[in-house]
Amino acid sequence: MTEYILAKHISKYLDKEVTLKGWVYNIRKSGKIWFLIFRDGTEFIQCVVLKNDVSEEIFELKNTLTQESSLAITGIVQEAPRQEAGYELLVKNIEVIHVAEEYPIALKDHGVDFLMDNRHLWLRSRLPYAIMKIRAEVEKACRDFFDERDFTLVDSPMFTPNAAEGSTTLFETKYFDRKAYLTQSGQLYSEAAIMALNRTYCFGPCFRAEKSKTRRHLTEFWMIEPEMAFFDIFDDMDLAEEFVEYLVQRALKNCRRELEILDRDITKLEAIQRPFPRITYDEALELLTKKGFDIKFGDDLGAPHETAIAEEYNKPVMIWRWPTESKAFYMKRDPEDEKYVLGVDMIAPEGHGEIIGGSQREEDINVLLERIEKEDLPKEDFEWFLDIRRYGSVPHSGFGLGLERTVGWICGTHHVRECIPWPRTMGRLKP
Repeated sequence: MTEYILAKHISKYLDKEVTLKGWVYNIRKSGKIWFLIFRDGTEFIQCVVLKNDVSEEIFELKNTLTQESSLAITGIVQEAPRQEAGYELLVKNIEVIHVAEEYPIALKDHGVDFLMDNRHLWLRSRLPYAIMKIRAEVEKACRDFFDERDFTLVDSPMFTPNAAEGSTTLFETKYFDRKAYLTQSGQLYSEAAIMALNRTYCFGPCFRAEKSKTRRHLTEFWMIEPEMAFFDIFDDMDLAEEFVEYLVQRALKNCRRELEILDRDITKLEAIQRPFPRITYDEALELLTKKGFDIKFGDDLGAPHETAIAEEYNKPVMIWRWPTESKAFYMKRDPEDEKYVLGVDMIAPEGHGEIIGGSQREEDINVLLERIEKEDLPKEDFEWFLDIRRYGSVPHSGFGLGLERTVGWICGTHHVRECIPWPRTMGRLKP
């Protein structure tokens, strides 16, 4: 009996007869031979149909099969060093499962809006396929990294009564007889969890109602957020640095084919090894001033600023010691100068912007109460968060890594909307 296999395993079946099940990606005809480019979601394989090797009915399928028709195809596995996969299939039989209607996404260029409107179909194309494979590997690498370092996964809720970083970018929703918000971050819950489990991480979707149309922003995105008891800002930065190096190296190791499909410059990723450069906010301002930017102390850094700083380095750069007024209420102030907080942002090379934001957290309840009052936050919603400081408070730190920006940088994509299966932006809520 002919064995049914996934195309990714074809190298194990040299000179053997196998059956592949999937879809037509493309067809090329040439006299007494035609070529079917087959995909099954795990690999793209060239299948060779010779007139003398198959029935007339099978050979004439070249005229009726359409792009994305589904089929089962049986043949002999052959080495083909010039082919992308290194192997091809010499066809013996084709069983047609379904002949597709005229496929709207032909093998040609289309506009962004058209492709996004047809995202449910565009995912089948080579570039989205490669990006989704890399995204899946990066997600797995995130979990492996922390699981291997004695972290415990603790899922945080999607509905929250309060904001982690201010209320201006929250999606509000009715929650029975009261208001609730879609989460911006799982951090506050992770701070509670580490008091039980020491080192934790949460990993899931976050929602921010930022009215931004830049290539770096989505309204729904995924973030992984480790939190660590007894870590100071330097421990935090060391871990972030190790983490990002690990993710890049995993992609290089396990997604080389996909990176080649994307024409990614591998040498730029191979350079991502520790240590990463670290500069203070003040040093960043000095650099930007020299580059001609009109920027003053206390200003946040926008996309042009981050890009200008990143141009100076071939690795991610970590900017730390930020002005107190520019960062969230929970960040610990620098004991040497309270106009700074012990926060850090990691900026990716090649114009991909901030991929990590983190800090040492404020462990003193009195300082937190003062901040909550100053920022006019609803104290009653934070009582549970303040309990963390009432009962066995310890120094602790953490950070969040944005998955889509990180995947976009590794893949070398232009826009983060390419790095999530179903992008949500200000103007897009479907498919």
